[in-house]
Amino acid sequence: MPSFKFTLSCESWRLARPFSISRETIDVVPLLTCALRRDGAVGRGEAVGVDYRGETPEILAAQLRDYLSDRKTLPSRQELLEVLPAGGARNALDCALWDLEAKSAKQRVWQVAGLPAPWPLVTAYTISLAEPEAMAAATALAPNRSMLKLKLGGNDGRDVERVAAVRRSAPERTLVVDVNEGWSLAELNSAAPQLAGLGVALIEQPLPVSREAELKDYSGAVALCVDEGFDDLQSFNELSPSYSCINVKLDKSGGLTAALACADEADRRGLSLFVGCMLGTSLGMAPAYILAQRARYVDLDGPLLLERDRDPGITFTDGAMAPFSHELWG
Repeated sequence: MPSFKFTLSCESWRLARPFSISRETIDVVPLLTCALRRDGAVGRGEAVGVDYRGETPEILAAQLRDYLSDRKTLPSRQELLEVLPAGGARNALDCALWDLEAKSAKQRVWQVAGLPAPWPLVTAYTISLAEPEAMAAATALAPNRSMLKLKLGGNDGRDVERVAAVRRSAPERTLVVDVNEGWSLAELNSAAPQLAGLGVALIEQPLPVSREAELKDYSGAVALCVDEGFDDLQSFNELSPSYSCINVKLDKSGGLTAALACADEADRRGLSLFVGCMLGTSLGMAPAYILAQRARYVDLDGPLLLERDRDPGITFTDGAMAPFSHELWG
């Protein structure tokens, strides 16, 4: 008989309002919750998956069901790195294993990991791609302390106008922009000086991954961050030298274990760390919160964009995330 039981639940969480980026608009967040039960303890992990790679909760669930169904014992987190690829399935299982280990040991997850207790963090607030006036109006929804992350890539020549409109509404805020592969090199080089003048601190994934070699001809002064072009440790081998920052998301890296290794390598290479998310509930944000203690940029606002969150969830106060309870995770 197996020494553990597992449950895989495909869920849909409605957003408070439609969320648009350069390639899609969504109004619900489909995700997978993985629960592991062993010796009276329960560990949970959540994954949305990498949608632009074709991952869905149903696909993730099938991958984990195939992997776990014939096992007598649970794998170690190190074993997962060796047998499952980076992506949402490994993320859900890795995070469930962290939670189970912490609950079994009656410790908090940072103690299990040998890390300091986490401090409150201020998350960015994401403003969905829309007309310039609508994006400016959306700043009223942002928590008072949050950096603003603006979704661009409207393919209409108005992206700089969008940033200018937001800047007029939020003259004191730190701004970063996320293009989600929506520009050409010419558009990037044209926009970058104007964005610098508007005080933009960072441009995230401006070009399609297939055209990142062109970044050698980037002439702007605003720092660039890789997102879609970065998954896990293997991605460092192909990383454009034009990037000074990497966006690590647990769904891309395949869990907290792999993400912590990516943070170590980023430190070694002198790269800034941006910790983001693929939307989701507080259960998905909690493991990333541990990683984000090391980050220069934090974008874990997924629960703020939902109609409702899990209970208990992470407490947000003016954009500041309080350390989460063990009932939620870890």
